[in-house]
Amino acid sequence: MALFSSLTPIFVAIICVLIGVILKTTNSEKEKHETKSKPLTRSWVDEDLKDSTNHPLEEGEVEEDWQGLDENVAHVPFIAERFSEAEMIKRSQMFYELLNKRRSVRFLSDEPVPREVIDNVIRTAGTSPSGAHTEPWTFVVVQDPYLKHKVREIVEEEEEINYKKRMGDRWVNDLKRLRTNWIKEYLDTAPYLILIFKQVYGRLPNGKKKTHYYNEISVSIACGILLAALQNAGLYTVTSTPLNCGPQLRVLLQRPVNEKLLLLLPVGYPKKDATVPVLTRKPLEDIMVVM
Repeated sequence: MALFSSLTPIFVAIICVLIGVILKTTNSEKEKHETKSKPLTRSWVDEDLKDSTNHPLEEGEVEEDWQGLDENVAHVPFIAERFSEAEMIKRSQMFYELLNKRRSVRFLSDEPVPREVIDNVIRTAGTSPSGAHTEPWTFVVVQDPYLKHKVREIVEEEEEINYKKRMGDRWVNDLKRLRTNWIKEYLDTAPYLILIFKQVYGRLPNGKKKTHYYNEISVSIACGILLAALQNAGLYTVTSTPLNCGPQLRVLLQRPVNEKLLLLLPVGYPKKDATVPVLTRKPLEDIMVVM
């Protein structure tokens, strides 16, 4: 009994240690589970822009191997136009000089722009490559003054919240030198607004969903080609990505649920008194690495 009594404190200590280890392990597992189940969020991320290539299927839908693409697409010889070395250098230099004049212009005139020009620049954007040639883009052209103003109301309401709450001090301070804020007069004055939507999936003739591979990258490339086409036509814009406006603008413009707003471009001529900030671009050696 004396021996048992002398060992009792040791047993109690061991039991306490074991209980502590068990509790610590349980809490650790719980924390891991909570971390995995709770998605990380960042205040400035537009949730509507998340790529949805691996989209969830609606109830009752089943993925099928057939995606509506003809397995027997005809292939024909490709005939390429080829230039002399001197001509290649000349053309590449001229194209660089053209696009180097591109500036983001926030002061746009209400002067009319020929509609045919808009049709042509969007046709040009539609030549962009896309994942499995799914062409997952929709270009919505808004010219109606009422609709343009409704777009402005939605954008300015959300942008004010972005500037005051979502974006954070660092981002807002970085924008001060560009003299930009949540007031977007150009959304009323520009003769056209082009809203570019990415189609996160398509529809097959039988109603099933059709996967649009790399939909955000594909549409982003098309946007770059569109910017070049606008510059080539002598039109100006400012790339606008209004955070958290996508769902409201989609409803306003009666777009289907598979479309997510990627970019908003007001398009027109600059005002006569338009100004732009004095900026420089990085030199070639800072943006190119030759291996």
